[in-house]
This record gives sequence, C-alpha cells and structure tokens, in this order.
Amino acid sequence: MLLTGYSLEIFRSKCHPGAQTLHCFAHLNDDVGAVLPYLNTVLGGFSYIKEPPSLTLKSSGKLITIHPRKIAVNALQDEEQAEKIVSWLQREINSAWENRDKIQPSVEGAKPPVLMEVLKLLPKTNCKECGEPTCMVFAVRVIEGAKDHSNCPPLAQEKKEALAAYLSRFNFE
Repeated sequence: MLLTGYSLEIFRSKCHPGAQTLHCFAHLNDDVGAVLPYLNTVLGGFSYIKEPPSLTLKSSGKLITIHPRKIAVNALQDEEQAEKIVSWLQREINSAWENRDKIQPSVEGAKPPVLMEVLKLLPKTNCKECGEPTCMVFAVRVIEGAKDHSNCPPLAQEKKEALAAYLSRFNFE
C-alpha cells in the first residue's frame, strides 16, 4: 500500500467568498509521486507535468490535481463528497501502485476535445437555457468538463447522442 492515509482541509474560495461550492486539499501521509505516471495511464489524466510532478484530471465537473504530497479538488457540494472523492482516489492510487508491473506508465496528457467540433453539434441559438450566455461559452464549459450533452435543453436527441459519443473519446463521464 503506497498511500496509507490523508487529512482533509475543506475551505471556500477566498477569491469568491459568496461561492456555494467548497474546495479541499487532501494532505497525504505518504509521497505518491512515483505512482503518477501509472495513475495517468489508468485514469486518463488531462494534464501531466513532469517537474514538479502533478497529474490533473477532470471528472464530473471537478478539477482534481494530484501532487506527490497533496490532492486538490474543486467545486464540491459538501464535506461528504470531498471524502468520497479522496477515498476513491486513495483506492485508485493504491491499485495502480500494486498493479504497476502490468501498467505502461505515461507522462503524456490526453488530447482535449476540439472546441469547434463541440460547437458544430450545438444548436447555436444562444438561448441561455443551459445557464451560459452563449453556445460558444457552453462549448468551452463542455471542454472543461463542467457541462456535458445533458446540459443543453434544446439539443435534439440525435445531437445529444453524437455529442456524448464524441466526448466519450476523451474520457468524459
């Protein structure tokens, strides 16, 4: 077992004190830097930085960055969600470490979706029903992982399926 435990630090954004979401740092009991290339392969990281080492993932509208001694997670609903995500990451870290002899390590980030490909599938009505001011902004939020095919109410079912299929190529959930 590589990661034996952690302690959570939950906080609200100092830049946006009125924000409804929480952020957390998981301060790790152990250095997990050696597992990052393996974890990148297993979880399909979007950004891998070699020095200092870090792996950034996008999952369910959350940005998760794993450093050797700390994990940062944004846009959390509550402390329970923070604990659930970090506990899942601990299991993934330990599993990747235990199975590293079967995993090809990677220090390459995944290719992101192409903005214009996402925009082509949208209705381009700028209706604001998704909560964004324009379809272009919505497309950017999709690429960031904060929105997906289900967040565009006027999108026809055929286009929703096409957008979901396109995004699935990039490990979006």
